[in-house]
Amino acid sequence: MHEIEAGHHHHHHEGGSCAHAAARLREAPAALDAAEAACRERGQRLTPIRRAVLEALYATHRPLGAYDLAEALTRQDERRVAPITIYRALDFLLEQGFVHKLETKNAFVACPHRHEPGELVVFLICETCGGVDEASSPEVGSALRQVLTGAAFKPRAQVVEIAGTCAHCRTGAKAESQALT
Repeated sequence: MHEIEAGHHHHHHEGGSCAHAAARLREAPAALDAAEAACRERGQRLTPIRRAVLEALYATHRPLGAYDLAEALTRQDERRVAPITIYRALDFLLEQGFVHKLETKNAFVACPHRHEPGELVVFLICETCGGVDEASSPEVGSALRQVLTGAAFKPRAQVVEIAGTCAHCRTGAKAESQALT
């Protein structure tokens, strides 16, 4: 079995609060600045709505769907933001590599990493708390490329989603069951 290294995103809970969410908020300003700079370099614009969607995704470590984002931005802006507007912004953010779509959740997460083309991205999705961690493994990526080459298959995206229970939730569940005995 190949070891998967967690990237810059670690999902740690301390005293019941999620340090991962706090880390997201801390990395948001630099990530937003990097997104602005990348857009300028590419001759693209990070419009106010695109930026607002990206900011909303950085405000949480849980994946958000387009309707969740529309609702959040409507509350923030006090005028209705149509889901189609959100979808257009998400399409742009996906194309630029600023967000990832979790296919199993039909939802999106912000990504501050500049992934290489063809780099395997692994998402660890906690079914208990809803947290999502991004991890990478060159070994698993290499093995997957061999499988794809052998099948003469050209992937559009290489994303792996693994559902389960994060360490904090497992530890919390274990502590609860021990307290009951």
